[in-house]
Amino acid sequence: MTDRRKVIKTLGLSPALLLAPQWPEPKNFLEPQFRYCLNTSTIRGKNPGILKYIEIASRAGYDGIELWVGDIIAYLKDGNSTDTLRKHIDAHHLTVENAIGFAPWMAEDEVKQKAGFAQMKQEMEILAELGCRRIAAPGIGATAPVDLFRAGESYRRLLDLGRSTGVIPQLEFWGAFAPFHHLGQALMVAAVANDPDTRLLPDVYHLFRGGSGFDGLKMLNGSLIEIFHLNDYPGDVPREKQEDKDRVYPGEGVGPLRQILRDLHHMGGQKVLSLELFNPGYWEQDPQTVAETGLKKMKEQVRLAMKN
Repeated sequence: MTDRRKVIKTLGLSPALLLAPQWPEPKNFLEPQFRYCLNTSTIRGKNPGILKYIEIASRAGYDGIELWVGDIIAYLKDGNSTDTLRKHIDAHHLTVENAIGFAPWMAEDEVKQKAGFAQMKQEMEILAELGCRRIAAPGIGATAPVDLFRAGESYRRLLDLGRSTGVIPQLEFWGAFAPFHHLGQALMVAAVANDPDTRLLPDVYHLFRGGSGFDGLKMLNGSLIEIFHLNDYPGDVPREKQEDKDRVYPGEGVGPLRQILRDLHHMGGQKVLSLELFNPGYWEQDPQTVAETGLKKMKEQVRLAMKN
């Protein structure tokens, strides 16, 4: 021991420094790994149509777009093809990052759940043809109180279906949806599923509205979140009375967006920040202006979060 201490002293090193793990400094640690996406709910007020949604998002400068399955189905029912739609998307240099669907996969009734899985399979196959590899999986069909063990088993089967189609379901909870409204419930379902492909789809508004708060994000591994719905909420409406229509541009409400963005950054992994709003006031405005304003405000919040 004496000889060892002499060597340490000769080298000018303290025992504490020698014993501490020497992790390499991360490269570009302060550089945010974010992509920017437009959820078409944000500009759907004037109903420009799916082709216009894509054009607006591209002109505004987004990296990707989040489509609604219902809009895709309507486009196909008009006699169009997924090949034509994909060419339009590619021509506008966008990625379909995710799609919003409402299949009742979490229904406790076996007949309804079977129909929900069949609907999911059909929608996943369509999305795969568009190059989309994710689909939202909210707790449609669930009734309170939810059997979270059963829901976890169902989600594991849904992930199996996702792997077979190449489109992974993103487990989503809604703050105002009593059966499945809390981050804790989603984490329980994820733990029961016990599957490495589990993914969560959180949302600023839903985390607030459902009472989850935001510090729970610090507990999550970066691979668990690929898509994050970015928005804000006002401070003059009680939490329990807030609705989707109350959402506002990032930075125009009272949400702790800088903390949220820092936590998303520090957990690791690339993240898609998708602007999802349902504000009637924005719907009355020019959709191009709304899309551009939303992107500008998202980037400003990221800049401020990385600065502090």
